Amino acid sequence: MCGRYSLYQEDNDEIREILERTEGDVKTGEIFPTDKALVLIRRQNDICPEAVKWGFPGFRNKGLIINARAETIQEKTMFRKCLPSGRCIIPSTGFFEWSHDKNKQKYLFNLPGTGALYMAGLFNNYSGETNFVIITTDANESMADIHNRMPVVLNKDELTLWLGSLEQSLNILKEKRPMLLKQLCG
Repeated sequence: MCGRYSLYQEDNDEIREILERTEGDVKTGEIFPTDKALVLIRRQNDICPEAVKWGFPGFRNKGLIINARAETIQEKTMFRKCLPSGRCIIPSTGFFEWSHDKNKQKYLFNLPGTGALYMAGLFNNYSGETNFVIITTDANESMADIHNRMPVVLNKDELTLWLGSLEQSLNILKEKRPMLLKQLCG
């Protein structure tokens, strides 16, 4: 699962440049569900940064759905409808996960050698507001000791592919995700 992530622009030119192009108020720092966060969406032939609320309303508007399983998004009506034209990218500087032992240690996961981490997502409109979810997959070896799920982390060369054709996007969901760095937060 991915229940929190970070978006810091200090010492990160890539993230700062995207934030400067964003219209609307976007939260930075630690991002929580229901926050208006930075999301990249294809509009015509351009990739546009937008402020979008994290979480789809749950069934009968009860609760909040913040993640979608890559393995079932083609089956679940809520997500299947978004796949053809509702794919987005969530820029971040890493995501958080907690250990499941008695200590409940908080860890930050990010990509080695880069200050930005991009996650695959889906967006849709509900009652006039655009909302997004983060797509998750089985955890790889770099994360499996902390949690059995992880976001679908996109390599830089996959960003335009994810927002391209549906076939390319579905192929990305089948591939192994990159290895991540794990840092204990304290």
